[in-house]
Amino acid sequence: MHGSEDKDDRHSTPPEDRRSKLFPRVMGSLAIVGVMVGLMIGRLTTPDPSELQQVEVTSDGLVVWFSNEPKTHGEIVDGSLALLFAAEGKAQKGQLKLNDKSANWRVRLSDGGLLLTVVAARPLLGEWAGSEVDDRWRLEIHLREQ
Repeated sequence: MHGSEDKDDRHSTPPEDRRSKLFPRVMGSLAIVGVMVGLMIGRLTTPDPSELQQVEVTSDGLVVWFSNEPKTHGEIVDGSLALLFAAEGKAQKGQLKLNDKSANWRVRLSDGGLLLTVVAARPLLGEWAGSEVDDRWRLEIHLREQ
C-alpha cells in the first residue's frame, strides 16, 4: 500500500462518487413543492365556516339563518332550550311570545361556537329541523310549553 492510486480497488481510499452533488437538493426542492401544492389543494377543498346571518322570531319559535349547514347539538336543560352551533357570528338577544307569555332568547359566543338559549318562566319543550333554502341553511325551532 504505497500511495493512494486506484489500481485494483484493494486500497483504503474510497472510490470516487460519480453521482451529482445536486441530487439531494433537487429531491428536497421537489418535496417542498409537493407539500406546498398539497396545502393549497387542502385549503381549496375545505368548506367555508358557517356564519350566523340572522335570527327571526315566529309565532311558535325562532328561525335561524346560516351561510351553510353548521354542526348542531341541542338539549332541553331544566326546561330551557340550549343549541350549540359550530359557527361564527355575533352575540344577539331578544324576546318572543308563546301563548301570550314572554320567553327570552340569547345567542352568545362559547368555546364550541355559538350557543343559543331560550328561557321562559315555565318549562319549555322544543323541536328543531334544518333545510337548505336559497344557498343558505335555515333552522326552524318550534317551542311549546311543557
